[in-house]
Amino acid sequence: QVHVEESGGGLVQAGGSLRLTCADPRVILSVFSSYTMAWYRQTPGNLRDLVAISTPGGGTNYADSVKGRFTISRDNARKRVYLQMNNLKPEDAGTYCCNIDSRGSKYWGQGTQVTVSS
Repeated sequence: QVHVEESGGGLVQAGGSLRLTCADPRVILSVFSSYTMAWYRQTPGNLRDLVAISTPGGGTNYADSVKGRFTISRDNARKRVYLQMNNLKPEDAGTYCCNIDSRGSKYWGQGTQVTVSS
């Protein structure tokens, strides 16, 4: 059973930084290494938009709006993935949800709120 834990949201001024963490602490290491992990952003009345993705092979991809500002990285030994968000803008605000894709089955966390004041 996949267990998604998120942390790291908060309130920050425009131009500031936050780091989000997503973990599945209960899974064995070899299984975690096979996960595709992604961060999505949801705002009221909108669908979830993909922000960044990390594949098992080490590949990453980003939404155009965050390229050069956000970095997704994974620490397989600690069974975590991070989203480092720099130079935050008001339009980056929303609920950030971690998604774990385990062999085609998708699991979601509860989400963590990011608020950016102008």
